[in-house]
Amino acid sequence: MKHVATVCFTLLLSCSAFSLPRTSLTARQANLEQVTDMLLFDVSLATFEARDAAENPPELIWEDNGCTFAPDNPLGFDFFEACDRHDFGYRNYKAQGRFTATNRERIDQNFLKDLNNQCEKEGFIAETICKGLADVYYEAVRAFGGNNTLFTQLDV
Repeated sequence: MKHVATVCFTLLLSCSAFSLPRTSLTARQANLEQVTDMLLFDVSLATFEARDAAENPPELIWEDNGCTFAPDNPLGFDFFEACDRHDFGYRNYKAQGRFTATNRERIDQNFLKDLNNQCEKEGFIAETICKGLADVYYEAVRAFGGNNTLFTQLDV
């Protein structure tokens, strides 16, 4: 009887051991989604770039290609960091299974906000030109980013 109890106890521990990682994985996934959202929507672009440089946390996708098919610095305006965070949003939302039309629009709106924040560092006339370019970049991602076959194949 003691042997049967030992076997049952061992089986019980084995079964619970298999369920623990699933719970841990689910919790870790939820945490990564929260961190992704925080880095994408809640912190400054400078804070995002520091985390990007450190690839922190390493489980997220940090790969980027700048502004893809557009200049990173049109007319001398630095759009690279905004494009970097936009790529981060698309890639991680896709990997996390959260890349819906609504979330894509939210990521694209954040991209425009980042571009405009960059433009606000310019003088008045330059800011106006910069914001005009920001609108063009935003309209381009709305028209060609995300669900567009060419860009999806390139994993933008």
